[in-house]
Amino acid sequence: MNESTVNEKSINTAAKYTIIAAVISLIGLADSAYLTSKHLSGSQVPCNITGGCEQVLTSSYSEIFGIPTAAFGVLAYMTAFSLALLTYFGNRQLWNLFGVVVILMAGFSLWFIYLQAFVIGAFCQFCLLSAITSFTLFTIFTSSKLFHSK
Repeated sequence: MNESTVNEKSINTAAKYTIIAAVISLIGLADSAYLTSKHLSGSQVPCNITGGCEQVLTSSYSEIFGIPTAAFGVLAYMTAFSLALLTYFGNRQLWNLFGVVVILMAGFSLWFIYLQAFVIGAFCQFCLLSAITSFTLFTIFTSSKLFHSK
């Protein structure tokens, strides 16, 4: 393989990471937007998997300074989506900023899982979906870095 072929293969692989990250970000965005809209409207969410959604979503941890916690998720997932998309379209330096964002998201997800398990004593399936989504984005980022470091 010549250097041109190696670079082309590397670019194609990087593009796959960014597209997958963008799609996963949209899943998180939809989840967070749904929770935000339910919180703002005062509506209950169906909770047939974990059974503890209302406990979690009405706890004192469901808002920060009067803003639904899920709204911060909307902002984070929109940022992750935008950075992944901008990286796909050529601004490769933004992938590292994407990494910073998803590291923070994964850290907050760990904190929220801790709160659900040990403080609130209940789990929200939509919150767990958000955690899975943020951990997946973190895994995509770290995998991309491992692939490109070889």
